[in-house]
Amino acid sequence: MQFKADMHIHSVLSPCGDIEMSPSAIVAKAKEKGLDIIGITDHNSTLNAEVTRRLGEQAGLCVLMGAEVTTKEEVHCLSFMPNAEKLAEFQAFLDSRVIFFENDVDKFGYQLVVDEEENVLDQVPHLLINALDLPMLELQQKVYEMGGIFIPAHVDRPTFSISSQLGFIPSGLKFHALELSYYCKRDGYKFLENCPWFSDFNFIQSSDAHFVEDIGKINSVLEMPYFSFDNFKDALRQGEPVIL
Repeated sequence: MQFKADMHIHSVLSPCGDIEMSPSAIVAKAKEKGLDIIGITDHNSTLNAEVTRRLGEQAGLCVLMGAEVTTKEEVHCLSFMPNAEKLAEFQAFLDSRVIFFENDVDKFGYQLVVDEEENVLDQVPHLLINALDLPMLELQQKVYEMGGIFIPAHVDRPTFSISSQLGFIPSGLKFHALELSYYCKRDGYKFLENCPWFSDFNFIQSSDAHFVEDIGKINSVLEMPYFSFDNFKDALRQGEPVIL
C-alpha cells in the first residue's frame, strides 16, 4: 500500500508556528489534503505530539510523535519516538540539555501547550528555537537507543542543516533518511549536483508547515503493507533517492 506522509509540521508550541496551528486544526487540514501520515515536530519539544496523535487516531490519520531538535552545531534533526512512554523519556532528555533563555513573546511568538479543545494548558518559558547543549552524534545515538527514527532536516537549506553547518556527513552518523525542504524542488536548486556526497542516501520531502494552509503542500509517498512505526522505519530505508 502507498501512504502519503508529511513528516515536518509545527504546532502552536513552536514560537514560529502560527496561532491557528492547533492539533485539531492540523489534523483537519491533513485529512482535507488526503494525507495518511503526519509528523509533529515542534522545536526542541514534544508536548503537543501526544494530543495530536489522539486526535489523529479518532480521524483515521497516523501521527508520528517527535520534535525538530536543534543540536549544539545548530543542525536541525527530526526525531520521532515509537510510543508515549518513550516520548516522555525523550522529552525529559531534551529538557536536561536546555540552555535557558527566556522567551520574548512579542519578539518570537507564543509557545503553547494545548488540549483537544484548544484550551491552553501551559506556556513554555524558555525559547525553544535555541540550540541545545547536545551534539548531533549524541542525539542520534539517543534516538537509536530508544528505538526512534532519526532524520536530519532540510539538508539542502543554507541555514540550520548538515550542509550549511558542517558541509559533510560526519563519520558514524546513522539516519533513516535525509529530508529535503519544500523549496529544494520549487526553486530548481540542483542540490545533489552541487553536493554529490549526499546523493547515495534516501530522502523524504516535507512541508515544514508553520501555517495551516501549508500542511501537505508537498509530501513523500512510502510503500508498506500497513502503517506501524517499524514498517515506517523500513519504508524509509527502502525508499529511492529523490532525483532533482
